[in-house]
Amino acid sequence: MAHFTLVTAGSRGDIQPYIALGLGLRARGHAVRLATHALYANWIRGYGLEFAPVEGDPLAAFQQEHGRDWVETGQRGRDFLRGFHRFIDPLLHQATADTLAACAGTDMVLFSAVAFYVTYSVAEKLGLPFLQAYLQPINPTRAFPSVIYPTRRKGGPIFNYATHALGGYQIWLRLRPVLNDIRRERLGLRPMPVLGPFPDMFRKKVPVVHGYSPTLLPKPRDWSAALFVPGFWFLDGDDSYTPPPALADFLAEGPPPVYVGFGSMTGNDPERLTRVTLEALRLSGQRAVLLSGWAGLAAGDLPANVLKLDAAPHGWLFPRMAAIVHHGGVGTTHEALRSGRPQVVVPFFGDQPFWADRVHGLGVAPPPLHQEELTAEGLAAAIGAALTEATLRQRAAAVGAQVCAEQGVAGAVEVVERYWGQRAGFFAGFRE
Repeated sequence: MAHFTLVTAGSRGDIQPYIALGLGLRARGHAVRLATHALYANWIRGYGLEFAPVEGDPLAAFQQEHGRDWVETGQRGRDFLRGFHRFIDPLLHQATADTLAACAGTDMVLFSAVAFYVTYSVAEKLGLPFLQAYLQPINPTRAFPSVIYPTRRKGGPIFNYATHALGGYQIWLRLRPVLNDIRRERLGLRPMPVLGPFPDMFRKKVPVVHGYSPTLLPKPRDWSAALFVPGFWFLDGDDSYTPPPALADFLAEGPPPVYVGFGSMTGNDPERLTRVTLEALRLSGQRAVLLSGWAGLAAGDLPANVLKLDAAPHGWLFPRMAAIVHHGGVGTTHEALRSGRPQVVVPFFGDQPFWADRVHGLGVAPPPLHQEELTAEGLAAAIGAALTEATLRQRAAAVGAQVCAEQGVAGAVEVVERYWGQRAGFFAGFRE
């Protein structure tokens, strides 16, 4: 049996799938450590996994002025990249030291896309085999555009491939100076070449296991056999959840309500977002459950047909809803897919527009409503379409059954164990 360290960063939805993956590895007899932000320590330890802290507090970052401005970049690719680097650059030195400590004594490292730049160099320093474990498609393909490029711009295979190459290079170009300083000063490693490690990784087919659904995004034909898409890494266990009396009573009092929640996404004007949402619910005449993020909204401000909650497990809540209105985060998107309920997606930034476009293309949601253009009338119309269009509802149910049948965690664990068994030959060859 091996000891694995999983390194990731971001909001709760960026962490939860790695807990699920860690539990899958532990069920096979391996020891697992999850390295991420300190605010998740108790949550992770509550599942019996080892925890190691890594610099960063994404919730605090989103609440700062620069963080709110970053969210407002929406689909403006260059502005998003500038905001990303403004957020991440100051953290990289300490995050490298933390990751180095977290990976000490482990046998193999798995890391998310956000954690790539630091963890790749740490694995090189320690001579550890590694596996890329991503929630988004990163490798270039002609099948679809990059997750950080505007999905409303349509193009053919050449355009799609170019967005991956250009997007990845722009990120690397901005990070290269600080990362090379870290490699020299803190890790004692040679600087990275101008194009970074990526051309060599692609050429040598370094493995990647993806934690998203092949029903939502099938594996492209131009990807190698070393790139795996077994399914999303769901964290189960919601069956033991007991709803608070207010929620239980609300669900019992009428037909299934609409869920509305945007996670930590509120943008620069959360009060406007709240007003638009409540007006859309009034116009559509729907009962609703509002979950988190509603600035200045007290229970007394709400009509009788709307309930506000601080938190509830999506795996328990979503199947009890009539439709799911959300921001397009990868975790929420997959929980909504698995529930078999139609969706309305209001993407804000990052990979959210990409997933919103995929959900619409899959036929389980009306066209996305991008947050900078959101109106009460438009949201009300989208909710009405999700509730009344029979083909959309039937498609959502069929897709839900397909996603439920996927074995994302089991498939990912199989990939990890396969490459762990090949570590002596494969990874030594990669580093030659």
